[in-house]
Amino acid sequence: MSVELPLWRALAGYRVLTMVYAILLFAFTPDDFERPWVAFAFLSVLAIWTLATLPQVSNATRCTKRFLGVDLTIALTGILITPLADVDAPHVDGPTLPSIWTAGSVLAFAIKGGWRWAGFASSLVAVANIVERAEPSRDTFHNVLLVWVASIAIGYVVEVARASERTLARALEIEAVTRERERLARDIHDGVLQVLAMVQRRGTALGGEAAELGRMAGEQEIALRTLVSRGLVPVTRPGAAEAGGSGGATAAGGAATTEYVLGGEDYDESAHECDVRSLLARYAGPQVTLSEPGAPVQLPALAAAELTAAVGAALDNVRRHAGADANAWILVEDWTDEVIVTVRDDGPGIPEGRLAQAEGEGRLGVAQSIRGRLRDLGGTAELLSVPGQGTEVELKVPRQR
Repeated sequence: MSVELPLWRALAGYRVLTMVYAILLFAFTPDDFERPWVAFAFLSVLAIWTLATLPQVSNATRCTKRFLGVDLTIALTGILITPLADVDAPHVDGPTLPSIWTAGSVLAFAIKGGWRWAGFASSLVAVANIVERAEPSRDTFHNVLLVWVASIAIGYVVEVARASERTLARALEIEAVTRERERLARDIHDGVLQVLAMVQRRGTALGGEAAELGRMAGEQEIALRTLVSRGLVPVTRPGAAEAGGSGGATAAGGAATTEYVLGGEDYDESAHECDVRSLLARYAGPQVTLSEPGAPVQLPALAAAELTAAVGAALDNVRRHAGADANAWILVEDWTDEVIVTVRDDGPGIPEGRLAQAEGEGRLGVAQSIRGRLRDLGGTAELLSVPGQGTEVELKVPRQR
């Protein structure tokens, strides 16, 4: 909600209350007016105008310049005709006909246009008050100065609030674009990059024309990794992104992790919750051991899908870096407030500094496909690796973000 809306609501309440106050001042002291019919006529117009224009002070869009001009004109007219209703008013420090209702008109200028508009309106009110007083007293100048300073201060605060809102909106937009870019980067890593890497390996092994095709695939893989790591992935429609991710998964064959998550029959995006065990069961095999609780491990469908994709990315790293003969173990723990999935292998481990180097080269397997996914879910991904003793990845997903 905009910070301006409470100000407009407060202004509407202020106008009604000060209108009632001005009417009560006249009702309790009618004998002080030589021409009470003048005061009665003006206050009637003031009451009708205030109640009829409440929608105009509900937001900045409805509060037009024309309305502000008419509103300020009514306030200035009430100040200047006060001597017609009360002949002694210019010589005493009594209230004018609109009384403190005039400040509401000035505040409308401040909220609508900022401190410059407030300074303009309050200056006109100050001139009208001084003209109305044949002999301006010190209290008159004090009141005029108070309205002038207060309105300009409020106008300045409104301008600062608007600037802050624009900055916040821009920051949220950048965050949303960044998260979408990271999601697309994960899809590209899990699909297209793995396909290109597989084509390069197979082409090099086959030789001949296939070797040339593999070399070209390797060049495209490097170029695409650079593009993704530098954050130049264009933001496309969500439907296109999903279609691209699914297509990449299918094309990758056995190496495509997202096939099990986004295209698998166990995943239903419209479902409220799904069992994490049923998604992870597809990864179990001769070299992957799955240990799970006896009861279903329920998570929101999207969270379960992203967690499963992160596990798939970890297993893919095992196959690529630990070798085809490496064994892996998946442990699923169901706690009250979170779900923990641990992936451990018996490979050679990760040398110190290798993860930072890989991320700098645009290899986003750990940075995006694992840690990025868990971060978007409000969880964490901790990686522990000792050279010669394998690697362990602990994935934690809270049940409620």
